[in-house]
Amino acid sequence: MITNPILPGFHADPSICRVGDDYYIATSTFEWWPGVRIHHSRDLKNWRHHSYACTRKSQLDLTGHPDSAGVWAPCLSYAGGQFWLIYTDVRSTIGAFKDTHNYLITAPSIDGPWSEPVYLNSSGFDPSLFHDEDGRHWLVNQQWIHQPGKHHFNGILLQEYDHEAKRLVGTVKNIYAGTELQVVEGPHLYRRKGWYYLLTAEGGTFYEHAVTLARSRNIDGPYETLPGNPLLTAWKQPTDGLQRSGHASLVQTQNGDWYLAHLCGRPLEWSGPNADKQNGVYEKLHCPLGRETAIQRLHWRDDDWPEIEGGGNAPRLQTAEPGLPEHMFAAEAARDDFDGKTLNHHLNSLRVPFDESWVSLTERPGFLRLKGRESLMSLFDQSLVARRQQHFNCRVETRLEFAPDLFQQMAGLVAYYNTSNHAYLHISRDVDSGKRVLRLTVNRDAALSEPATAVELKDGPVDLAVEFKHDRYQFQFAQAGGAWQDFGPALDAAMLSDEFATQFVNGFARSFGFTGNFIGIACQDLSGQRLAADFDSFSYEARP
Repeated sequence: MITNPILPGFHADPSICRVGDDYYIATSTFEWWPGVRIHHSRDLKNWRHHSYACTRKSQLDLTGHPDSAGVWAPCLSYAGGQFWLIYTDVRSTIGAFKDTHNYLITAPSIDGPWSEPVYLNSSGFDPSLFHDEDGRHWLVNQQWIHQPGKHHFNGILLQEYDHEAKRLVGTVKNIYAGTELQVVEGPHLYRRKGWYYLLTAEGGTFYEHAVTLARSRNIDGPYETLPGNPLLTAWKQPTDGLQRSGHASLVQTQNGDWYLAHLCGRPLEWSGPNADKQNGVYEKLHCPLGRETAIQRLHWRDDDWPEIEGGGNAPRLQTAEPGLPEHMFAAEAARDDFDGKTLNHHLNSLRVPFDESWVSLTERPGFLRLKGRESLMSLFDQSLVARRQQHFNCRVETRLEFAPDLFQQMAGLVAYYNTSNHAYLHISRDVDSGKRVLRLTVNRDAALSEPATAVELKDGPVDLAVEFKHDRYQFQFAQAGGAWQDFGPALDAAMLSDEFATQFVNGFARSFGFTGNFIGIACQDLSGQRLAADFDSFSYEARP
């Protein structure tokens, strides 16, 4: 059996693609760099991170993008001997407007090199490219409408793409308005037995999320919705722990079996003094691991409509394997001593590429050197290197050498959801005494607090750690090889979740949360002197 999620932790909006015996899934990366994360499998059961598609600033410039903007819903496909990748670069998210620019890049191999982007349109987000049997290419995307009194999700647009001319051509047609579930988005087109199947997401990306399916004999419609729709949803029904299920894509195996890769979330109950009602909807539920990727086996009925194998439309924690030879990947080392020439592929930065001007493995061999730049609330130049939290129970440790001169110089270990919600255990200078100290700051909904008294530090390296246990996490420190000590109280993980970060005012989003929690190392120098911090190691270990 395949156990879900197949991609744990923040891996949203999966687009699955098969080439021969190889399977690939591309997922959204939002404001995190590099852009568009790609995983590989040969059996649909065992998956490994393989590469990123957007690795140059000329392909994707996220400087100044708000939280949870950037890369939304990539679409990966293969046709004509090359890979095609479509993605949206969302540049604004607040209020009635969305600035959504859609691009295409191509590559001869999944390893690249990926081309410079071809601009497509800006009419909405979630673009997808369909390659028809006659060699023509068709783009579908959600259309956004900003006008007051209108539902913002205005259906699915279809237009032909001319690859030789590298532009969209012909008439734009709105081919599907969606259903009563509303919020129609995430379109993908498929062809089977003379039918065009339009797979979409509806209901929004939280607990009402769903997968809707429609079909037509003609690519431009009219489309008939699946009787008994939705094809998949966890809304208002018991599941095996997979909620928020929607935004899906289809793949057919080399043996003729069909699978549906879809977004999901695994919510926890809030606990402790901060288990308050945040948005008027998501009381006591939060997903600190973010939106993950699961997979379900499909069965085609005699009427040429598919259904989740086993009946019903609820996501399952386990689904049948496709009968392919099992393909395991070697286990990855938990600890990185920064002795190599390149950063671990699990490590990401915010909005800007890794650059020797601020991050280096060579200036002090055996260490990762971060040069202090802007605060953790900056949308521009942060010196932050972090990885996804992929397990509810895990521990991260790092060893840090840092000798600040000013209280404006900081370096340490951070649990980071976004600019407004993070907790930071860091070394700095006390503004009054001038002593080197360790302090914990919590930025909760953009309000900064210190839940513990700063501790004076001896000279030399300091070990820092954070351990997550289900819905709580605890920072720790140790000096000069001494025993680990808790620093501050255990904190609630709800603050590091999509539900907490997403807030609405007067029907419009004040903030969005789409990314899940990251854990990383960071350095700031708010004086502008760019003082460096040296990290000797970084480890991430899953715990029972």
